[in-house]
Amino acid sequence: MAALLSALDYAALAETIVLPTQAFVDGAFRPALSGKTFETTNPATGKVLAHIAACGPEDVDAAVACAKAAFDDGRWSGQSPAARKHTLLRFADLLEAHAHELAVMESLDSGKPVRECQNTDVPEAIHTIRWHAELIDKIYDHTAPVGEGALALVVREPIGVVGLVLPWNFPLLMLAWKIGPSLAAGCPIVVKPAKETTLTALRVAELAHQAGVPAGVFNVLPGGGRDVGEPLGRHRDVTMVSFTGSTDTGRLFLQYAAESNLKRVVLECGGKNPAVVLDDVKDLDAVARHLVNGAFWNMGENCSASSRLIVHADIKCALLERIGEHIQEWKMGNPLDPENRLGAMVSKAHFEKVRSYIEQAATEKLTVVVGGETERGIYVQPTVVDGVGPDSRLFQEEIFGPVLSVTTFTTVDEAIALANDSVYGLAASVYTDDLRHAIKVARAIRAGVVTVNCFGEGDVTTPFGGYKESGFGGRDKSQWAHDQYTEIKTIWVDAQ
Repeated sequence: MAALLSALDYAALAETIVLPTQAFVDGAFRPALSGKTFETTNPATGKVLAHIAACGPEDVDAAVACAKAAFDDGRWSGQSPAARKHTLLRFADLLEAHAHELAVMESLDSGKPVRECQNTDVPEAIHTIRWHAELIDKIYDHTAPVGEGALALVVREPIGVVGLVLPWNFPLLMLAWKIGPSLAAGCPIVVKPAKETTLTALRVAELAHQAGVPAGVFNVLPGGGRDVGEPLGRHRDVTMVSFTGSTDTGRLFLQYAAESNLKRVVLECGGKNPAVVLDDVKDLDAVARHLVNGAFWNMGENCSASSRLIVHADIKCALLERIGEHIQEWKMGNPLDPENRLGAMVSKAHFEKVRSYIEQAATEKLTVVVGGETERGIYVQPTVVDGVGPDSRLFQEEIFGPVLSVTTFTTVDEAIALANDSVYGLAASVYTDDLRHAIKVARAIRAGVVTVNCFGEGDVTTPFGGYKESGFGGRDKSQWAHDQYTEIKTIWVDAQ
C-alpha cells in the first residue's frame, strides 16, 4: 500500500495529472463518433475538471463489434490460463506504480476523501486483480461418472462479450470487482462507467492495454444511461451484463434482456442495511466505533452501509452517547487533505436528495441526535436520527448518504422482524456477546452478507450480493464471481 502524501503533495499532483477525456475502444483513445462531450466536475469545488466524450448508440455498436471480433478470433480467450494470468499480474503491477495518480483522480472525480482512495479503494482494486489472476489456472473442469461406455467432460467457456455497468460511489473498486473475473475468464468487455465518475475507468483501460491486454478486449464508453447503458443492455452481441446501481435501473436491464437476446443479467442493487445491537453487549464503545464506520464511511454513499440502527431500548441512550463521541473523530472537508475522513456528496442533485431526508425527519418530528446540518458546497454532516418507526421513509428508503436512523426493540424476535422489514436484503450486522444469539440472528436475517460484532463485506475471497430487491443472478468477489462470466458445456464422448 502506497504511503499517504501530504495535503500539499496531493494538491500539487492534482494540478499535474493529465485527465483522460476520450472513449477507449480497440486499444486506443478516440472521441465519441458524434463529437459530443459532457462536463465532469469536482463535486468538492464545483469546478469543471474536463470535457469527456459523450458516447451514444453508434459508439456502443463500434465497441461491441471490436469486442466480438476479439472474442471470435480468440486473441484473449484463446490464450492459455497461464498467459492471461501473467498479463493480469503485469496489469496489477502497473496499477500499483500509478497508485497516487489513481487515488487523486478518484478523489477529484467523486468527492471521496483521498485517504480512503489511497488506503482502501486503490490497494483493494489492485489486490482484486491479482487475486483473480492467480485463480485463473486453479479452476478445474470436471468429468462426470458415466461408466466405461463414454467419457463425459464438463468444461467452462467464456460467455462472450460482457457489458459492465458501474456505479459512481466506488468507481475504481467496483470496476476491479467486475474486470477481475471477467478478464480472467477470457471475456472481452465493454465498460460503461457512471457519468459522474469516468476518469479512473478510462485510465485503467489504458494501463491494461499497456500491460498486454489485446486491443478490443477492454473498451470503455463514457456517457449517459439512455445513450450508452440502454443500447448496451439491448445489444444482441452482448451476451451478459453485470450491473451495480439502483434497483430501479436494475429492473430496466432485465427488461432490455427480455426484449433482446435474453442475455444473462447479474444485478447488485440497493440496500437498507440493519445493524442489530442486543442488550448483552458489554463493550458499547467498540460497537459505536463499528457503527460510525458502517454508517458514515464514504459519506454513507455505500449500498452496504449500516443505515438502520436497531438497538435494544435499555442500551440505546448509552450507545448513542458513544456514537456521538466517535463521530467527532471524523473530520469533514477538502477531500485532498488526508486528515479528512468525510468529503462531498458526489453531485448537487444527490446532495439535494440526501438533504430532503433530513428535512423529512423534521416533518415527521423525529429527534436529530447528531448533525442534521449541511455545510458549504455539497457537504452533509454525519447525522443520527432517533425515534424512527418502521413506517418512516427514513427506515424504508435507501438514502445513500450520511444519515443513520435509530429504532428500538425489546425482544430478539422483534429485532429480527425489524431487520427483515425491508424490500432489500444486501447486508446486515449483529452485535452480541451471546454466541447463540449471534447464530440465531445471523441465520434469520434475509441478507447476502451478515457480519457479527463488526461492520464489513468480507474480503475478496467471500461472495458479495443480496437477497430480494438487492439483486440476483450472481455474486461479485470470490471464486463464485467466475461462474457468471462462463458457460458450462457438456462434451460427451462415446467410447463404445
